Amino acid sequence: MPTLYPVPPTLGIPQETYIRWLRRKAAAHVKRDRRPCDYAITGEEYRRLIHAAICDHGTHDYYTGEELNWDLVSTWSGPEAQLGRTGYKAGFALLPTVDHVPGKDGRYDFVICAWRTNDAKSDLGHAEFIDLCRRVVARADAGAVA
Repeated sequence: MPTLYPVPPTLGIPQETYIRWLRRKAAAHVKRDRRPCDYAITGEEYRRLIHAAICDHGTHDYYTGEELNWDLVSTWSGPEAQLGRTGYKAGFALLPTVDHVPGKDGRYDFVICAWRTNDAKSDLGHAEFIDLCRRVVARADAGAVA
């Protein structure tokens, strides 16, 4: 029986790793997005939307265009992170992750980006994030930031 969410061959990771990652990301977003609304949010709907985003542009960061490193999926080690701190985390900068973007009818849609980008974006909306990036670049271009 074929899987409902086949791993895109361009990612180069095993099907089991992909499905585990997809389920975890969908579950995390369902939990995060639980709120009163006029439509049902299901893990299956989120898996479908996240998988579609991956099939559409999952090899590169949606915001920066950088190539994502899918080999990092499911390799994070808590004990190593505690020992290596920011240096360890920096090695996961291009780890693929999922970001919310406004979709149709007030629903969320998703894009795939690097962990570093998503961390920098935090809870900003798309327009707010782009505006922030422009201000940072303008200040750097003016020589105010080394």
